[in-house]
Amino acid sequence: MNEVGIVVGVGPGLGWALVKRFSQAGLRMIACARNPKKLEALARADGIDVKLEACDATKPADVARVFDPLDPAVAIFNAGAFQRGGILEITPEAFERCWKVGCFGAFLLGQAAARPMVARGSGTILFTGATASLRGSAGFANLAVGKFGQRALAQSMARELGPKGVHVAHVIIDGHIEAPRFPADDIAENYYRLHAQPRGAWTHELDLRPADEKF
Repeated sequence: MNEVGIVVGVGPGLGWALVKRFSQAGLRMIACARNPKKLEALARADGIDVKLEACDATKPADVARVFDPLDPAVAIFNAGAFQRGGILEITPEAFERCWKVGCFGAFLLGQAAARPMVARGSGTILFTGATASLRGSAGFANLAVGKFGQRALAQSMARELGPKGVHVAHVIIDGHIEAPRFPADDIAENYYRLHAQPRGAWTHELDLRPADEKF
């Protein structure tokens, strides 16, 4: 039986590229989105046999419903929310929403995925970060706070779960995803390589950017 992979936070960009790449490797993929009907046309166009699931990553009951029957080989958190604004204009509601998607949702997925993986002694959990994971820029507090928290979560999980056989990695996407300069398919290839790494040499943090990106 093929191994199972799940991506939470799937849209037509990187999320779908991840579903495609892991499906090409033979995994039975589950794609989770708030509105999975938007993914049906992509699945038909690419000829991918994927299970589409409705899931709000900020709701514990939704995450539990999706993960409870699973024993995934790989779980990827790719959800995010961002509403740009200066610190004097950000509303409490917007700040809380962005934090819940970027950080609390990552915690819910990480915990749900880790339980069967620890019991089995193997598995991969990957988190999608951003430039804002490392630097809080003006007007980007809503994004940076959630991404900083997600990075801290990934570090704690890697140190705790690595000795138990679970590979936890955080991927920093340092640039705007667009073809042909920074294509989602090339980024997804690197996620798959993280999953395929031998246990003797695991990467925890990988930062990706196009060749001409300043950093």
